[in-house]
Amino acid sequence: MKKTKEATLANGQSRTDKIIGFITAHKIWFIILAIAAAILLPVIVTSSYYRAIFIKTLIYALLASSLNAINGYSGQFNIGHAGFYCIGAYTYAIIATRWGVNFFVMLPVAGIAAGLAGYIISLPTLRLKGMYLAMVTMGAGEVIRLIAISWRSVTKGNNGISAIPAPSIFGYKLSSLLNYYYIILVLLIIMLFLTYRVINSRIGRAWMSIREDQNASAFLGVEIKRYKSNNFVYGAFWAGIAGCFAAAFFQYIQPELFNFTRSTEILSMVILGGQGTLVGP
Repeated sequence: MKKTKEATLANGQSRTDKIIGFITAHKIWFIILAIAAAILLPVIVTSSYYRAIFIKTLIYALLASSLNAINGYSGQFNIGHAGFYCIGAYTYAIIATRWGVNFFVMLPVAGIAAGLAGYIISLPTLRLKGMYLAMVTMGAGEVIRLIAISWRSVTKGNNGISAIPAPSIFGYKLSSLLNYYYIILVLLIIMLFLTYRVINSRIGRAWMSIREDQNASAFLGVEIKRYKSNNFVYGAFWAGIAGCFAAAFFQYIQPELFNFTRSTEILSMVILGGQGTLVGP
């Protein structure tokens, strides 16, 4: 009986290895098919309800992927990621409602604002690891939310900001669910492509070496502080991009949308999908 079970497990493992090997050997075709399926999905499914769900799914995919860049590739433990999401959303909402700046102009601005916050937060945490780093990032996320509540003259506090402009090109509003879907899909594809290039570069290898053994990396000449800091900035930048899009999509934001529960949701997606894998989260 024991030998039979072992043989069954061995056969199952062999089949799994063959499937993984087949996918790896033909990964370009699988990527093309996945992108084609994503492009055709809202055309086939015309229900507004399901299209809205697809858009929210892609927002979370972008957020989870941006957190995975931090937690998965450099081994830092950020559990306050909703704070960067909040900064991106409020940056667009405040500037767009006051001065009418175009959404596509504001996308990089919102990302840079969140990235700058990531850089500032990373500086005092460079020597921290594990639970100590987690507590600091959780606190930072909550501080950002509390600033959004308290700074009423700018953020309108708990009342939130409404009537946030939809994206537009040459005066034409891209306010349909189909337009929103393709915008966030393109942003997600760009993020995954750039992350793939980064993790296969010198920077990405430095991140992963820090994740595996920080002391050994330092011994081999890796600038630990520099690479941990730019890793935090990269993940925060894309969270800001997601926040900018979310503000334009929902057209209303308020501080409770960016509470600690949101951070734990994003973190759980990364853990369940597989930290340190590009498409898992």
